[in-house]
Amino acid sequence: MLRNFLGLFLATFFIAIFILLMQFMWMHVNDLVGKGIGIGVLAEFFIYAAATVVPLALPLAILLASLISFGNLAEKMELTAMKAAGISLFRILRPLAFLVAFISVGAFFFSNNVLPKSQTKLWALIFSLRQKSPELQIPVGEFYDEISGYHIYVRDKTPKGELLDLMIYDYSEGFENAKVMVADTGRLAASTDKLYLTLDLINGESFENLEKKQQRATGTTKSIPYRRETFSHKRLVIDFATEFNRYDESILDDQHVSKNVTKLVHSIDSMQGVSKERCAEQSQALINDRYFGRENRHANVRLPEKVTDSERKVYNLDSVWTSMSVQRQQQALRTAQERARTYRDQIEYNAILLEDADRYIRKHEIELYRRFTLAFACLVFFFIGAPLGAIIRKGGLGAPVVISVILFIVYYIIDNTGYKMAREAIWPCWAGMWLSSFILLPTGIFLTYKAATDSPLFNPEAWTAMMKRFYTRLQRKDLRLKD
Repeated sequence: MLRNFLGLFLATFFIAIFILLMQFMWMHVNDLVGKGIGIGVLAEFFIYAAATVVPLALPLAILLASLISFGNLAEKMELTAMKAAGISLFRILRPLAFLVAFISVGAFFFSNNVLPKSQTKLWALIFSLRQKSPELQIPVGEFYDEISGYHIYVRDKTPKGELLDLMIYDYSEGFENAKVMVADTGRLAASTDKLYLTLDLINGESFENLEKKQQRATGTTKSIPYRRETFSHKRLVIDFATEFNRYDESILDDQHVSKNVTKLVHSIDSMQGVSKERCAEQSQALINDRYFGRENRHANVRLPEKVTDSERKVYNLDSVWTSMSVQRQQQALRTAQERARTYRDQIEYNAILLEDADRYIRKHEIELYRRFTLAFACLVFFFIGAPLGAIIRKGGLGAPVVISVILFIVYYIIDNTGYKMAREAIWPCWAGMWLSSFILLPTGIFLTYKAATDSPLFNPEAWTAMMKRFYTRLQRKDLRLKD
């Protein structure tokens, strides 16, 4: 049993890694294609990406391996023979359950120790790839816009790489100060430090709009609005870094993806303390400066400590308002509006400060719970796949693969829904991240019970017989009512 399950588990695990890796690569294909990066950088990207998809591949591999294993046993009547010999399903599941529990513990330590480092290196590499300039390959017959601030059109190329009949739109100083250049021939080369491009133009003309420059310099546009230049040789120096510069991984030290459980808990506690302190400071500032402390702005006004009933006056706001002149009424309205806007702006700014802290806490709590939910999903999927394989009695790669994919898609949808609910603070983080486990665990318990009691859950004949019995009971009830 162990040998059979381990072989299937390793095979399905690497297949799942490959599928998830291709899906991850497709999401970042724009960061890889056309950058001229070497094989070593690509291999590094795939290694780090493969490590990040391991927590997702493990539950899928366990589900598929357990389905195929017990489907083969049930299809070949070996499971029936073991039960006839007095071996219960729970005893058959026991060695594999211990193995899956060991894998789940290993998955937790992997996600806690290896996954943060691989994610840090992966995202630092992705940021570096995004900042790298694309490989310089100017096409023929279409505008090339990969050089920032320039659009280049080339009609043809020579075998030596010379560019023929060029048209260049220079927007490096803004669209209002655009330049247009045409030339018969051009030669493009990179500088020795690979930080600049040099474009040598032979026999051409350039047109430059001077209207805005003239307006800024003299305040008038009555002079010539453009400049035309004819040249036999002109060199353009363009900023274009072709070197691959790596980001420092320390920029991700405070991100949730780079922390293990201990650091996540410490960051959550620290930010919760900062959030509470910030909330208390904001509340006290509003009380002192905007409400109770408003009389303190006038040093010459002092309120009595005790006010007697005879000293207390009752004001009618309507009569006070009507007794004021129109000018004073308008001034009072303007003052009230200005104060209301000030208070609103202050409260909105305070809310933004608190929201930043809450968002930081939610990201870390989500990552903290993810460390445990992915490991727990391995156990849940085993107790779904093993009894389901015993019930459907189908082995091989046909029905088990289809059922595994459907179940994993359902799990992914539920898990992603819970993640979004937790991220947007609609649900508590623990509820959103454990949602898939709360739903799938009862399903696993139900299937295990049905498989242990040999229930014909997916037998069409059993369902047909049950429907016939139900229909017969309805007919008998109708007859009794008619009588």
